[in-house]
Amino acid sequence: MPITHAESGTRIDEIEDGIYRVSVPVPEAPGGFTFNQFLVADEEPLLFHTGPRRSFPLVRDAVATVLPPARLRWIAFSHVEGDECGSLREWLDAAPHAAPVCSRVAGMVYAEDATERAPRVLADGDVLPLGRRSVRWFDAPHVPHGWECGYLGELATRTLLCGDLFTQAGARHPPVTESEILGPSETMRASMDYFARGPGTRPALERLAAFEPRLLACMHGAAYRGDGAAHLRALADALDAGPR
Repeated sequence: MPITHAESGTRIDEIEDGIYRVSVPVPEAPGGFTFNQFLVADEEPLLFHTGPRRSFPLVRDAVATVLPPARLRWIAFSHVEGDECGSLREWLDAAPHAAPVCSRVAGMVYAEDATERAPRVLADGDVLPLGRRSVRWFDAPHVPHGWECGYLGELATRTLLCGDLFTQAGARHPPVTESEILGPSETMRASMDYFARGPGTRPALERLAAFEPRLLACMHGAAYRGDGAAHLRALADALDAGPR
């Protein structure tokens, strides 16, 4: 049963073999919104995004339908922001053998001071084995924001855990869509332009496109199954055109 908390509408869905999307609706936000976390279930399970501190019980209970939260080995995040790592301490308390995973910059500016547990910091291109699966870290400073920003790509399924890229408004989305998501994300950017654009923006998106993702696992909105590389290059073109 994908709904794990009826009152909030929190749900968990397997969007790829062993990869789960936990989605917490935020209907009170203007136009509605979702916070999505991603669980890679393996010998060393990894959670990407913690969710805000107040939603920790909802996300924890959703994860518990797949595996005991205490089994988590890695708590990863794209950049330092409340929805990305706001409940990091709560997750580390729930998972005594877990460690934070982040970029070297995020380790320096946040994670090494935020908890007593040393983070596993990843350089661009580093691979973290999880068991049957492995994830690769991509540095993406300021894309869309945050000097410390980066993403994880799961190698076997070519799933890109792409954080705030392709943010879509709305509190109700299918877990996965094959319809393009650039249009909805550009509509969102028109109302709230959250992108920092600079000379490194297109190169960072091109590096992500070169991964040739088949699934874009977005933090806000539906995941997209299809030609992820084309979507990322189209996003770079849209950003080159300037503010919406």
